[in-house]
Formats: sequence, C-alpha cells, structure tokens
Amino acid sequence: MSRIDETKEFIPTRIAVLTVSDTRSAADDRSGDTLVERLTGAGHILAARDIVPDDRATIADRLRGWIADPGVDVILTTGGTGLTGRDVTVEAHRDVYEKEIEAFGTVFTIVSMQKIGTSAVQSRACGGVAGGTYLFALPGSPGACRDAWDEILQWQLDYRHRPCNFVEIMPRLEEHKRRK
Repeated sequence: MSRIDETKEFIPTRIAVLTVSDTRSAADDRSGDTLVERLTGAGHILAARDIVPDDRATIADRLRGWIADPGVDVILTTGGTGLTGRDVTVEAHRDVYEKEIEAFGTVFTIVSMQKIGTSAVQSRACGGVAGGTYLFALPGSPGACRDAWDEILQWQLDYRHRPCNFVEIMPRLEEHKRRK
C-alpha cells in the first residue's frame, strides 16, 4: 500500500494547467481553478496557466511550448477527453507523447467507477511523457479533476510517496539522450 515517507524532504514540481474549452473563460474555469488550488495547496508551483479552444493543433502547439520550457515539469490539461466530435485533447496529447503511461487511464477509470459507476467509460483520461515532462489529460468537470488529483496525482507527484513516484524518476526521463 502507498504511504508518505516523512524522513524524505518534499520536492515541489512546476506544474502548468491548460483548460481546453470553446466556452470557458478565466472567470468561470472551475476545473482549472480546482487543479490550481490542489497543486498549490500541496506545495507545488503553478508554472503557467492558459485556456485554449477545442482544436487539436492549438492544443498540441501549447503542449509542445510547455514541454520545451525548462520551467515546466508537469502539464495538466482539463477538458476535451470525452467522445463528442469536439473532444480532441487526447489526440493532441498523443501527437506529442514519446511514451504513454497507459496505467494512468486505467487507474483513473477505477477511481471514477467508485464515484460515477459505469459512466466512467465515457472518459478517455490519459497520461504520457515527452521531453522529460509529464502530461496528463483530465476530464473537464471539477469533480473529475478533484478525483484525479486526490486519488492519483497528489501521490505520484510527491517525492516522499512510497513505494515509488513520478518525481524520483524525473532526472532519468531523458537518460537515453546522454552520450554513452
């Protein structure tokens, strides 16, 4: 079972939050607000925040920009993970992934099943890595963002979490690019 090792020091990560929506603005972005409250409350740093429309190329371009920014360790997107024609966030994420974290979507579905039952099948939440940056695509509801943070991300983005976590392997995400 997971636990926090209090003998280790917390290491804050720099997290960018991207809301994908044709209708939301900064004034009514409750899902983005939820993520910002959660990540800063946990001691992490908000590296950037933005809202972009449901457009695959625009989303992928913003992701690539933040992946290239050494001040961003993690990107959380909210919105566009459903099944409608405008839901293209997952495709944009997969356009930039070097590796997909398949188990993230599976674990998110398990968490969602406990909250919303079989409606969980309508989410395509996903995670991946590109350029040494973690990326996670979350549904657009504040509840789903809370669930993803509270049940998965707060633990995996905490260096003290045992038996393992994403932070401890961050320095090795691009080890394949080092000279031998």
